Amino acid sequence: MTTLTEQAAEEFFAARAFAPGLPGFVGVAVDLLLDPASAVYKRQVVVSTPPSPGLDVALRRMSDDLAAATRVMDQHGLTVLPFATEASPEDPAHAYTTGTAGIRVGLEAGPDESGPLGLERRWVLAHNLAPVLAAAFANAPLRHGRPTGWRSVRQALRRDLAVLPGHPESLPHQRIPDTLAAGVGSRFAIDPRTSWAAQVMDAPTITGRSLRDRFRAGARLTESDLDRHLAGVRPPVAARGHLEIDAVDSQPGNGWRVPVAVITALLDDPRAAAEAYAATAHLAGEPRLWERAARDALTDPVLADAARACFLAAYGTLARQGATRELRDALADFTETYVNRGRCPADDLLDRTAGRV
Repeated sequence: MTTLTEQAAEEFFAARAFAPGLPGFVGVAVDLLLDPASAVYKRQVVVSTPPSPGLDVALRRMSDDLAAATRVMDQHGLTVLPFATEASPEDPAHAYTTGTAGIRVGLEAGPDESGPLGLERRWVLAHNLAPVLAAAFANAPLRHGRPTGWRSVRQALRRDLAVLPGHPESLPHQRIPDTLAAGVGSRFAIDPRTSWAAQVMDAPTITGRSLRDRFRAGARLTESDLDRHLAGVRPPVAARGHLEIDAVDSQPGNGWRVPVAVITALLDDPRAAAEAYAATAHLAGEPRLWERAARDALTDPVLADAARACFLAAYGTLARQGATRELRDALADFTETYVNRGRCPADDLLDRTAGRV
């Protein structure tokens, strides 16, 4: 098979990053972390739905698929844990493939144009929004039943990430052209394809070294090698033809519906997207924000302010679009119980562990 150069590999990833398309289709994947006492050989089950025409259909399909998966697991005596991980931030091996549980939402990339639903704007918004989502839905504070000091051990594995790869705060020596549409506090433009290709090239491979380092060390890699590497790259925001948001811990019970609704509303509704962009544009320059999201969640005032604005915008979208009363009530309850009080689901676990409830 033909081997590639470093430049050819980067071009390979950039060319496959997006298949531009208008928002509308929604895909969902929910990880179920199994209690090791009931599952000796397998720790995680992934339930996913195909792209569905709209939020309502996606939620209905996932509900049906989860119910079917639950029946099968019950038949085999398998128990699903009500939190997202038992891995520790010092031991990240297999953390995003078998040792943690999250919720991923796939959305259309957006049209290759400017505007609130354009691909470039959606790429930036998704990155700025991701640590806010991680903080609001943090649900993994324990390891072996004991507090770790993190509200999300799962997100703590990302604590050194920049909010927006390619932003000047992350690359202080790289000036980026002043072309980002609509401004809203930002003077810089990000090329989503170039940004994604650089992330994939710099992500560690199974050898522990990045693809870029391996190329420069003389490795002879093929497109099949690149595909295998790409499948294991799990950043909070990914370009897989569509836009994939992987920033949320698993939630207890039917709680998975709320993050799916929030993410879809904030990215696919033009009004909510503009409101969320205004509420999060400044976060690209915030220091150590992923660390703060994982450790402090919504006790961090910057994240808390952004979360309140974003959840209000999401609820407005569901109301305008005629979402079911059940879904609107679920979002309103989550907002009142957690977001408006500077809490997250992890705080419930910590309270119970400390005997406060």
